[in-house]
Amino acid sequence: MKLSKYIDHTCLKADASLDTIKKLCDEAKDYDFKSVCVNTCNIEFCKKQLEGSDVLVCCVIGFPLGAMSTEAKVFEAEDAVKKGADEVDMVINIGRLKDKDYDYVTEEIRKIKEAVGDKTLKVIIETCLLTDEEKKKACECILKTHADFVKTSTGFSTSGATFGDVMILKNAVKDKCLIKAAGGVRSHEDMLKMIELGANRIGTSSGTKLIEKGE
Repeated sequence: MKLSKYIDHTCLKADASLDTIKKLCDEAKDYDFKSVCVNTCNIEFCKKQLEGSDVLVCCVIGFPLGAMSTEAKVFEAEDAVKKGADEVDMVINIGRLKDKDYDYVTEEIRKIKEAVGDKTLKVIIETCLLTDEEKKKACECILKTHADFVKTSTGFSTSGATFGDVMILKNAVKDKCLIKAAGGVRSHEDMLKMIELGANRIGTSSGTKLIEKGE
């Protein structure tokens, strides 16, 4: 696969203006990235900007804390799809996972997958807040649903993806689920290593730099 197609070109900052989002979309088209990853308020704008290209629109829900009610997340997911999102990245309820309430975590993911239908669902587990055992348990919950990806991080917590995280997730899901490494992937070499270890997608706000430095 073309290296650029591993990249979800991302801008999730609270102060992102439409000019910033337009630049994100223009870069995604120029570099032929897989998607732009944005907040839900920018979905429709991005769809217009990307019209005629094969760049997808990805959005985040329950972001960045994951501590909203399941009902709120389901509504947000349904609304995102109605507005044109091709992919949805959700944050699990991290507190419930730490409570070992695995049924809650699993059912929430399942309901959100039902809400997005045939659209791609990536499940953010925020690895930096979890023990290695909790990372494995999160993967077990995801594998009980029809979610498409386990995603390492929001990029808004204490740290992002690590090589060790990708290795743990790959060992946990094998080939039953895809992996997205996000947050802190800032060099071409790091990106290649993440892919070598099993990442199928890279979430980064530095997509152009990652590609340019490899040329």
